[in-house]
Amino acid sequence: MKKFSIFTAMAMSVFLTAMTPMLVHAKSDSGAMTKEMQAAMTPAKALDLLKQGNERFLAGKPKNIDYLAQIKDTAAGQYPFASIVSCLDSRIPPEIIFDRGIGDLFVGRVAGNFVDDEMLGSLEFSTKLAGSKLIVVMGHTECGAVKGACDGAQLGLLTSTLANINEAISAVEGEYSPRNSGNKQYVQAVSDMNVQLTMDKISQRSLVLREMINNDEIAVVGAMYDVSTGKVTFLD
Repeated sequence: MKKFSIFTAMAMSVFLTAMTPMLVHAKSDSGAMTKEMQAAMTPAKALDLLKQGNERFLAGKPKNIDYLAQIKDTAAGQYPFASIVSCLDSRIPPEIIFDRGIGDLFVGRVAGNFVDDEMLGSLEFSTKLAGSKLIVVMGHTECGAVKGACDGAQLGLLTSTLANINEAISAVEGEYSPRNSGNKQYVQAVSDMNVQLTMDKISQRSLVLREMINNDEIAVVGAMYDVSTGKVTFLD
């Protein structure tokens, strides 16, 4: 009996030693981002995490996130690894479609997912000061803001908001008829162009972000969310 107990103890010791890295990884993967995890992050790794998260979302196999524990873990500080510029649309909550928890993402939302000085300043904060390694400009299919801009909609302050999409409308070339919200292909072409032009503006209008991009400290990528499938396609 004594020999069996010693053998059992030795076996358990070997088992726990082998499992320790896995247990630590699982704890980190299901918990909030830490300063060390953010410091080790690269733009490429950040992009991979978002892609993996969307794959879990599409498969219906999200992580078991303890949000209350994450609230406690992030009470004294936050270390998000990515910043998302997305549309106001209620169908595309970034944290859900990327299967991320509290403290993982900075999210800036506005109808039409464009950037102005306020949004650019927010992105400077999220990257230069708060350590985010990736900026994702994410449009989506069936975008109401893009449709409104294509139709020249006029409504209070929304008129000036939609005007931010006019540059994308002017930039879309080709034989699209009609050039209004009734033409789904045209609306999607404007949505794609709007994402591209927004990405360009991030580096053109912000000296801080342009310097970080040139130094490979951050990357800027475009994405399109399909409201009918839940899939995020990252653009070249």
